[in-house]
Amino acid sequence: MFSSLFIDRPRLSAVISIVLVLAGAISLLRMPVEQFPDIVPPVVNVSAFYPGASAETVETTIAQAIEAQVNGVDDMIYMKSNSSADGSYSLSVTFEVGTDPDLATVNVQNRVSLAEAGLPEDVKRTGVSVRKASTSMLAVIALYSPDETFDSLFLSNYATINVLDSIKRVPGVGNAQLFGSRDYSMRVLLDVRRLTQLGLTPMDVTNALRAQNVQAAIGRIGAQPMTDDPLFQLNLQTQGRLSEPEEFGNIVIRANDDGSFLRVRDVGTVEIGADNYDAFARFNGQETAMLAVYQAPGANALSTREGVLEIVDRLAESFPEGLAYEVAFDSTEFIEDSIAEVQSTLIEAFALVVLVVFIFLGSLRATIVPLVAVPVALIATFSFMFALGFSLNTVSLLALVLAIGIVVDDAIVVVENVERIMEEDPKISPRDASKQAMSEISGAIVATTLVLLSVFVPVAFIPGISGQLFQQFAVAVAVSTAISSINALTLSPALCAILMKRRDPGASRGLMGWVSDRIDRARDGYARVAGAIARRSIFGAALLLAAMAASGALFNAVPTGFLPSE
Repeated sequence: MFSSLFIDRPRLSAVISIVLVLAGAISLLRMPVEQFPDIVPPVVNVSAFYPGASAETVETTIAQAIEAQVNGVDDMIYMKSNSSADGSYSLSVTFEVGTDPDLATVNVQNRVSLAEAGLPEDVKRTGVSVRKASTSMLAVIALYSPDETFDSLFLSNYATINVLDSIKRVPGVGNAQLFGSRDYSMRVLLDVRRLTQLGLTPMDVTNALRAQNVQAAIGRIGAQPMTDDPLFQLNLQTQGRLSEPEEFGNIVIRANDDGSFLRVRDVGTVEIGADNYDAFARFNGQETAMLAVYQAPGANALSTREGVLEIVDRLAESFPEGLAYEVAFDSTEFIEDSIAEVQSTLIEAFALVVLVVFIFLGSLRATIVPLVAVPVALIATFSFMFALGFSLNTVSLLALVLAIGIVVDDAIVVVENVERIMEEDPKISPRDASKQAMSEISGAIVATTLVLLSVFVPVAFIPGISGQLFQQFAVAVAVSTAISSINALTLSPALCAILMKRRDPGASRGLMGWVSDRIDRARDGYARVAGAIARRSIFGAALLLAAMAASGALFNAVPTGFLPSE
């Protein structure tokens, strides 16, 4: 018999349980923490810009070329695009749940590269951006000036140069970006009336800026070939790309017949400003640079948040006077509260199970067996969850709360049967009683475990987002149930052989005796009712059909929803 091996060698069963617990404890420390499982389909964004083009032109010249190539990329569900009247184009490609976002980005980039040859030159010059979309926003950090010393332009550029890159390097951060980003640029504000009087168009100014704001290579003095061998070679440098408004204002647009020059400053104003004023961010009514931090798939939300705040705290030590930051949004606060509530529920459920087991078994020694079996099954489950890439979230932890009531059953069955045999045979030893008990119920333990697995395992294969959401729930319950059955065949009988003792017939008195008597009466009453129903199969079948009909009616009557309201 399989269990006899562990009854005769209890150290072997202890080693198996210790290995399972150690593997689960190590995995628990490394598992990512999040509110819900990763159920959002990965999205890859493609963006381009055609200066001065209308929405129709963008759709004709950019959208058609790119979408013809991207359509049908591997694992794509659907895509949607937007062509705007300001010349911007954006395409969102959504992939199947579980698709590797990095691989999806590469596949889209390869398709976009095929389309770039047919795009207008102005679009190629500004570039086509392909990047995976980060949908799990972890936190939002507001960089602002309490005394309004700095404006939004300075704040945005300071965040871009000194803060943004450091946050992106934090382990667990998938992406970080600025809301309402304003980068420094040289703005040329043209006087339309003046241009009309001079017979010019904005394109004439653009061509002059493009032609004269260049980095020119003018050569070297003393470079070969030369008639005489020089002793030195000198690299020649001249004024390169312009950086001051006055320099841009001096750019020549046209040389007149009288020898005079028409310059940029004659037809407009040149100033340093932001490249875009379409969006802005405010914090408590003040101008701010708003940094959004997104969590990488599978990352630990809590440790990532701590890493981000640690980096920002260190950078804040070198902030100029008049610059401060605040965490405007932190999604991990809700995650911490949710996980804490589930953890407390887990502890409370375990305590209630121990109390109920003690009341029903009526023996402290007998209670120790399920008391040890439950933590072993629950902790060992974490190792399988970690191996499958699962996370600690409200769904998986809720499954463990439910599993407490399931995994304790096998150990209780073993203890009850051992006690029954010892009561019926006063001469039998605990070890022999454990062997006899396991010979009677080993098959039943395996059978009930398979029945439970047949209920939960199919749930793990439900397709779509709903299936992805409850996959971790099903696997957590199924794995804990399987480990519980292993414990019931190895650890529980070994513990019974060591801990169980024959009870004194007069020991069950007082409160515990009264409780035990009522339990026996309830058991006998249930046996009589069950026997009567078993002898009248038609009546039992009618009750079953009525229960199924009531379940179907309630299933249709209860409101449906994707997630419970919180």
